[in-house]
Amino acid sequence: MLIFEHSAKGRQTKIQSVTGNKNPTDIPAELLREDAPGLPEVSEMQAVRHYTSLSQKNFSIDTHFYPLGSCTMKHNPRVCNSLAMLPGFLSRHPLAPEQNSQGFMACMYELQEMLCDVTGMAGFSLTPMAGAQGEFAGVAMIRAYHDANGDTQRREILIPDAAHGTNPATATMCGFTVKEIPTLNNGDVDISALKAAVGPQTAGLMLTNPSTLGVFERKIEEIAQLVHDAGGLLYYDGANLNAILGKIRPGDMGFDVIHSNLHKTFSTPHGGGGPGSGAIGVAERLKAFMPLPVVEKEGDKYRWLTEKDYPQTIGRMSAFMGNAGVLLRAYIYMRLLGAEGMRRVGEFATLNANYMMAQLKARGFEAAIPDRYASHEFIITLKTQAKELNVSAMDFAKRLLDKGYHAPTTYFPLLVPECLLIEPTESEAKNMLDGFVEALVEIQQEAETDADMLHNAPYTMPVNRLDEVRAARQLDLAWSADVNEQ
Repeated sequence: MLIFEHSAKGRQTKIQSVTGNKNPTDIPAELLREDAPGLPEVSEMQAVRHYTSLSQKNFSIDTHFYPLGSCTMKHNPRVCNSLAMLPGFLSRHPLAPEQNSQGFMACMYELQEMLCDVTGMAGFSLTPMAGAQGEFAGVAMIRAYHDANGDTQRREILIPDAAHGTNPATATMCGFTVKEIPTLNNGDVDISALKAAVGPQTAGLMLTNPSTLGVFERKIEEIAQLVHDAGGLLYYDGANLNAILGKIRPGDMGFDVIHSNLHKTFSTPHGGGGPGSGAIGVAERLKAFMPLPVVEKEGDKYRWLTEKDYPQTIGRMSAFMGNAGVLLRAYIYMRLLGAEGMRRVGEFATLNANYMMAQLKARGFEAAIPDRYASHEFIITLKTQAKELNVSAMDFAKRLLDKGYHAPTTYFPLLVPECLLIEPTESEAKNMLDGFVEALVEIQQEAETDADMLHNAPYTMPVNRLDEVRAARQLDLAWSADVNEQ
């Protein structure tokens, strides 16, 4: 039900009504509207109940297990949010003078330093406001580096076929052409294909390690050597950083630039379109091109580095310095965990994934790469169920909602047929993992006896199965009184 359907003419909340002066502002009378805005006329209690009811219909990490592969939907400690909202932070204006922002800037400087330590990078810029924007900054720096060296023939970016979809999009936006590198059945990049692809046209290679197939790229040092020997650079997609946190660093693998999704790995609720942070780290050779501003410490004072300090910068990715709240939560989270705590994140995330994969394999499900250990996520393929039982990965996903679990990522990566990409994270207890396994086993049994039950799922949600193609292409969220009265 829409809140407009609760509306009744003349209903209002007296305590929120303007009394006395009808124009309590300095807005000139000729600029004031003559008609009331088309807002619902409801009481405060009706508004509270309506939006609370809507929130209770949502699946979220606060209410359900949310094993969304390659997105790290994990618990975000409330203390991080509480401390990020301290008055000194919350009331600080982004244009406040440096001398009035020393506490905030100290936090940002230490966050830069901690991210450098965790990733093995020489410098970090916190300004990108999303993972995709961090990607854009990273590839833009690769281009700026080659252009500064007069190496303008390097206009090709190599990307594995298992990569996130934003990778080729980012490379194209930065003016590069994309060459796809195949992945072997064991999950590793095809080295022979990479050798054939690199050359004087190669600007760089984009990949994430562990990959979206849920396995660690075992020949990463050889890959780095091949790309560097050809004159290219390596870009690390940080979406899967949670898997290796505190265990191994992208810089030590040979990567030259990395974006880190602070809203996935470091304690900001992820999903719904934001807010986010795609903080970008660079090797020494790329520091001169970092997006600004960056915080520098001089003695016991902090200052913003600007274009005067970095004349070769690629520019500014956002107003001021990115999403301050996200950055503060990340800083607090890292300080709370410490080095040992961050190692445990990677260890438990990987342990949970391998435990769940082993349990599902023991119950008859097929792992996409059965002979490899998982990283923080793994893939099961339902291609046999699709062929023999006429049920799809989407059918399983929709039925999981009725069992009280959000579905994993479906149909990604695209090279695995009927796949579920499952990431339990380090936040979940064993009984929750066991419950999810049992739910999949129950759905398998239902598929064997009554496939239509899966085809028509879900049954317990506010709406049943939608026509997803129509919903995407003909989405209509507008409401008007004229339409409603027809």
